[in-house]
Amino acid sequence: MNIGIIGLGDMGRLYAKAFAAAGYPVYGCDLPANRNKLEDELTPYQIKIMDNGMDISRICDLIIYSVEADRLEQVVAECGSSTKYGAIVAGQTSVKTPEIEIFEKYLPADAQIITFHAMHGPGFQPKGQKLILIRHRADDEAYKRMLDLFTAVETDIVEIADFHEHDKIVADTQAVTHVGFESMGTAWKEAGFFPWENASYVGGIDNVKILTTLRIFSYKAHVYAGLAILNPYARQQVKRYAVSESELFKLMIKEEEEQFRARLYRARDFVFHESRKPIMLSDTVMKEFSLSQKPELQKPNSHLSILSMVDAWYHLGVNPYDNLICQTPPFRLRLGIAEYLFKNEELLEESIKTALYDKTIRGDDLEFHSAVREWSAIIGYGDMEGYKKHFNEVQSFFKGRLEEGNKQSAELIRRLMME
Repeated sequence: MNIGIIGLGDMGRLYAKAFAAAGYPVYGCDLPANRNKLEDELTPYQIKIMDNGMDISRICDLIIYSVEADRLEQVVAECGSSTKYGAIVAGQTSVKTPEIEIFEKYLPADAQIITFHAMHGPGFQPKGQKLILIRHRADDEAYKRMLDLFTAVETDIVEIADFHEHDKIVADTQAVTHVGFESMGTAWKEAGFFPWENASYVGGIDNVKILTTLRIFSYKAHVYAGLAILNPYARQQVKRYAVSESELFKLMIKEEEEQFRARLYRARDFVFHESRKPIMLSDTVMKEFSLSQKPELQKPNSHLSILSMVDAWYHLGVNPYDNLICQTPPFRLRLGIAEYLFKNEELLEESIKTALYDKTIRGDDLEFHSAVREWSAIIGYGDMEGYKKHFNEVQSFFKGRLEEGNKQSAELIRRLMME
């Protein structure tokens, strides 16, 4: 099976190398300006660089579009009519509703559509990582070839029958998860401090928050923008997160302790009842991964970002444990720290008291509240360029620590997953 990859960005190159290593003939193309650099990198892997996507489409039995979500329609419109008779076509975008609509619009009727979504970033090899496979329009033989391919590169295949189901789960596991961490990054930027230099952010949970935030901002804005804005289910979930955060923040300002506690305990009982199989993040491991020079100076934290997420899950009727079938490392970590907080009575009580009565962290919570509102508005308006600009500004603020944060978060993820 000749495999063609149109778009050799970070993920396109990663999978091109994996397929080639598994013994498949691999062809690829990208923008003309990148050709020499790509040939230098990929020729040693026996990957042949072609002039354009039309050339790929004519000769390949599997054609993978690995381009930015907001450019997909333009590229498929150019190359779709050249698709080899009976070829399998897949996309590597994280949002499948617009992708499938584009494929149905521009591909020949004989093209077989079996798409996929790798649930990891380019910092991880495909081996052992979750990969969602969605059979939309294909015969049994074509589907078996795709199963064989991803078995050969040793991914952890999860089969989902319907792309709408995929997008609903991804809205929770990625879009809302990212907004939570992006809002933290924005709040720290607007407050003008690095969290590892602040005594309120040196606990185990905060180490996970900080490293995951740095990990997200170490990647490209367009990936997150496409996930949030093009997914038809993401806006309602992000909006719910913003509403939950706002309502909790108002109760905090008014010091409405009885109502605040009752609301959080109701959400806790819904999300974390005893039939759930716990993730059980290791307290020892979480505390190891501190960027702080003085981790012993820890102060209590309201953990408003986590309280808001659990409240939003309750109001959406979402069981986040069910969504682990499409988990990403940031989502697993986020659910893990939420579980860690809500299943520890003493820590949850400390968080509630801090949220309601500790004025020393109220300014930080106000910055977080404003950041959630900003991100929710940008996503609600469908403002792709505004999203990228907002993201890049925060990225610049953390620029000096992103590489270290990415490395430490990868090691943190590895260690916590082993526990």
